[in-house]
Amino acid sequence: MNERCRPRNNDIQEQRMLYGIMQLQVAVIDLALFLDTHPNDPVALYKHKAYSTQLMKLKNEYEMLFGPLNLYSVETGDTWRYINGPWPWDRDWD
Repeated sequence: MNERCRPRNNDIQEQRMLYGIMQLQVAVIDLALFLDTHPNDPVALYKHKAYSTQLMKLKNEYEMLFGPLNLYSVETGDTWRYINGPWPWDRDWD
């Protein structure tokens, strides 16, 4: 593999963190939909809280390292980083 095409460690870490965020988002949304019809289920309530907490921590960690995930995120750097770097559809993750 050409050195220029090989993903950097930061790219791999970013990809893994984004994948983890996506997994947690699906779990939180799925549990929220379940809780709409089973609002008193203690296991679902516990899991929703646990996954939501994990998601918030992972998003905060991601944003500290790589910048805002979306326009509603608080910028932690001293420049507007949301526009930096390639957009997700421009990346070559393979």
